[in-house]
Parts: sequence; structure tokens; C-alpha cells
Amino acid sequence: MSTYQPEDTRKVTTHRLFEMKSRGEKISMLTAYDYSMAKIVDEAGMDIILVGDSASNVMAGNVTTLPITLDQMIYHGKSVMKAVRRALVVVDLPFGSYQGNSKEALCSAIRVMKETHADCIKLEGGAEVRESIVRILSAGIPIMGHLGLMPQSINKFGTYNVRAKEEAEAEKLIQDAHLLEELG
Repeated sequence: MSTYQPEDTRKVTTHRLFEMKSRGEKISMLTAYDYSMAKIVDEAGMDIILVGDSASNVMAGNVTTLPITLDQMIYHGKSVMKAVRRALVVVDLPFGSYQGNSKEALCSAIRVMKETHADCIKLEGGAEVRESIVRILSAGIPIMGHLGLMPQSINKFGTYNVRAKEEAEAEKLIQDAHLLEELG
């Protein structure tokens, strides 16, 4: 659980997260998709709130995260941001909004940041989305990377089971984690 103190109402920022990490403090994170849940989660003292593309499953009843659109993620992001006073808010870039085209990735990230007022975006992958990551970061947009179990790759892997059990896959996961760290 977070080291949150009820009197500590300062906004959590990326800089503050780096400070917390350097001090060895635990950082808490939960997911919310709407105003009511975000208000509860924020008031409970979570450090980070993720507006996940899992809204596709949880809020829209889809079998996978793949159908959710950028417009829908922006809607959920706006709803969450209206409730949050303290937590850092991260909005997922949905499937198809950043893979394979770094210019489209930047446009998607800019839309999310401008329209939701979120603090950060999240995307899945490492080396395969490197160009998109570099372009988004160069615009001053913070990114939270997501490796391991990657729901947007369900059709590639065919399952949501734990990844990186085989040595080659584990090595790629470690390389991707180092790459994300190096990129910032």
C-alpha cells in the first residue's frame, strides 16, 4: 500500500514518482474507468490511477480489449480526470492507435493529453514500438510502458497466460524493460 498520509494532498507527478522510487517507497496503482470509481480510488490515496483499455471488457462487455477506440478511451479519461485531485492519471493508448506508425502514435498521444488532461499515457511493447515511444517522448509526453502479459497481443499469443516462461521470451522481456528504461 502507498505511504499516503491523509494530510498529504500534493498532486502526484512523474517527478514525485521518481522521488518515491529513489527513497524505496511503495507506489500504489488501481484502475478506474469513470468519475465515481476514480473519486473513491483517489480519495483512498492511490498514487496512480490507470484508465485501462480493459474498459473494453469491463464497461462495454467485449471479450478482448481490442475493440475499444481512441474516442472511447478519451471519454473514460475525461470522466476520471474530473474526479481526481491527487493521483497521477495514466490513459491507455488503445490497440491500433500507435503500433506501426509513429506519426499516428504521436497524434493519438497528443489527443489523449489535450482532451483528457491526463498526466501520462500507457502503451504495450518494447523494441517493436520503439519509434513510437521516441516520437511521443520527444513531444514531452510521459509514457508508462507495459510488458509481460499484453492483452492487445491476444491474437498473437492466443491466450492471456503468463508470458516469458521460455528463456528466449524471458530474455526479450528483460531487453525490452531495459530499452524502455533507457528511452525514459
